[in-house]
Amino acid sequence: MNATLLVELLTEELPPKVLARLGEVFSAEIHAGLSDRNLAAAGDNYRWFATPRRLAIQVPGVLAVAPDATAFEKIMPVAVALDAGGQPTPALKKKLEAKGIPVSELAKFEKRVDGKSETFFYRVAVKGARLDDVLAGIVTDVLKKLPIPKLMRWGDTDHQFVRPVHGLVMLHGERVVPGELLGLSSGRVTRGHRFLSSGEITLASAGEYAETLYRQGKVIPCFVWRRDTIREQLDIKAKELGARINPAEGLLDEVTALVEWPVVYVGEFEAEYLEVPQECLILTMQQNQKYFPLLDGVGSGVGSNAGKLINKFLIVSNMQVDDPKHIVGGNARVVRPRLADARFFFNQDRKTTLASRLEKLGKVVYHNKIGSVLQRVERLEALARKIAGRLGADASLAARAARLAKADLVTDMVGEFPELQGIMGRYYALHDGEDAQVADAVQSHYQPRFAGDALPAGNIACAVALADKLDALLGFFLIGQIPTGDKDPFGLRRAALGVLRILMESPLPLDLAVLLRDAEDLSDFVGGHVQVDGANSPFQDKGTDQLYDFLLDRLRGLLKEAGHAQNAVEAVLVQRPTRIDLVPARLAAVRDFQRLPEALALAAANKRIGNILKKAETPLPEPDVALLQEAAEKALFERVVLIAPPVRSHVANGDYADALKVLASVRAEVDRFFEEVMVNVDEPLLRANRLGLLNALFDQLNAVADISKLAAL
Repeated sequence: MNATLLVELLTEELPPKVLARLGEVFSAEIHAGLSDRNLAAAGDNYRWFATPRRLAIQVPGVLAVAPDATAFEKIMPVAVALDAGGQPTPALKKKLEAKGIPVSELAKFEKRVDGKSETFFYRVAVKGARLDDVLAGIVTDVLKKLPIPKLMRWGDTDHQFVRPVHGLVMLHGERVVPGELLGLSSGRVTRGHRFLSSGEITLASAGEYAETLYRQGKVIPCFVWRRDTIREQLDIKAKELGARINPAEGLLDEVTALVEWPVVYVGEFEAEYLEVPQECLILTMQQNQKYFPLLDGVGSGVGSNAGKLINKFLIVSNMQVDDPKHIVGGNARVVRPRLADARFFFNQDRKTTLASRLEKLGKVVYHNKIGSVLQRVERLEALARKIAGRLGADASLAARAARLAKADLVTDMVGEFPELQGIMGRYYALHDGEDAQVADAVQSHYQPRFAGDALPAGNIACAVALADKLDALLGFFLIGQIPTGDKDPFGLRRAALGVLRILMESPLPLDLAVLLRDAEDLSDFVGGHVQVDGANSPFQDKGTDQLYDFLLDRLRGLLKEAGHAQNAVEAVLVQRPTRIDLVPARLAAVRDFQRLPEALALAAANKRIGNILKKAETPLPEPDVALLQEAAEKALFERVVLIAPPVRSHVANGDYADALKVLASVRAEVDRFFEEVMVNVDEPLLRANRLGLLNALFDQLNAVADISKLAAL
């Protein structure tokens, strides 16, 4: 017999931020346990449920008893089991006796190659698992695998789970599957909504679970269904008000995990609070109250282009009532003190200029081996000035922005809401009368904060952002705090990606090697505050090479994620480019070159030339026309001389595709050279001259990228 299986744990309120993950893992692991025992089909043919007070899974087509199966048990290598005459050895007899297998069964053993030796295997019949016997054990094992950071006990028992468990349902069709776990016996009784349900609910069958809870219990048990219901209600309410919901990553999932029967109501606060920067109000409503702030619908996107905050917000309640005024009024009373706090912090902070706060940064430790935040600010000021100068931007404005960039860290608002650092700095800088470019750079120097985030706009903002990220990277590399595996406590991978994206996507005509040297020159800017552990320093005798390699690895990953072919990426990056802004053009040129009929042959030839030159003595001479003997080498020499000027010109102008097209024209001469000319002849001058010719050709072929990499993959 097969029927739908239901397993449900009834609990006290589960942690909302991990509820969806708990539901997914709970169900996936139970299904895996069933399929491993051949009680359910493999795949993802099951439904998972998760509400604040339950985790559940529903699996169709589960067998009451799995079919019997055949398994093969490994006995021992044939060479050990049989003697020279082919008779069972004492070792085999002892092994068979221990397993209760008669020696007479030896003829039925199968020989299989296991590793490097031939081994005996014995066919055994395996009785199919019974659902009643294994289900409770499967669920018990699954509870130990859930991603729960901290367990708790309840009552006077030793049972442990993320929250106290008060009910267990295990139904196979209409039948209760007997079993116990966490001190509970299985049954068919569940509970609905804490307030809206009529009480305990008896489930007639496993297949009616969701419908019964919805109809009788006022519970939407499916997490995804409940989330979609909330999203739809939010959109309807927002449209009725002519507004848009401010996007907030993760908030919808968190709210979905807080309610079982979602109903959306409109709340309102006094318009006078709108004088406070809307980022503060939005953050306090979303973070502290789990409300959905509303924007006027004029803007689009996020950040400064998202639109203007209005004094209404949406509440996702767990109660459906005819008159929601008490719910709405209660939420308004709760949010009002939060908004008042934000206004108080804002008004108090503006009484002190950002510049006058710098002294306090001297008491804030950035890292005990690197120094204070004030010392870091002094480095940023000097580095931003240098970078801005290289960009032809106003160096004094960049230096001023860098000097003020961290001052808002010691404001009351950022102390309460660290997520607003930079954002509040911009508001306070404008209030202090600072240049608008300085204020904008103070905010955007943290960008990009995450994948897909906007880049800082303008050369001054880019200069400060680069200074901030390069200083952090160099400082932590100097003290040996280099990311390893998945450990990156100081966000250095994110900083590296920020540097690369700013250089490449802005784009900025800056040399990365020069930027690293600038940062290194300033690493002891404030009197040797960077404490390097002598020989343990990763920069000992290496300069910035290790940091450059780290950045190059991040660039490799960034380009592959963007969809560029691996061999094309390697062809460009193996040359260790430092003008990151030119990398996309080089990749595009390589992609176009790969489409040419000459591409593969030239890539293979370039690889062959590289291998030949590796074995040659250096330095190699410039090819001497007087030493050319064979017609093929004379033809190749003439072609190399002919293409050199246009290739140099195209590369200098950034016309990489045209440079590679010119190089493609050398294929016929290269093919003929290798067919007719012996390179490593005995005569030293002739051999050196031919190697010099190949070296000149090699330099040309690799002017844009190492095209030999195109032949490798």
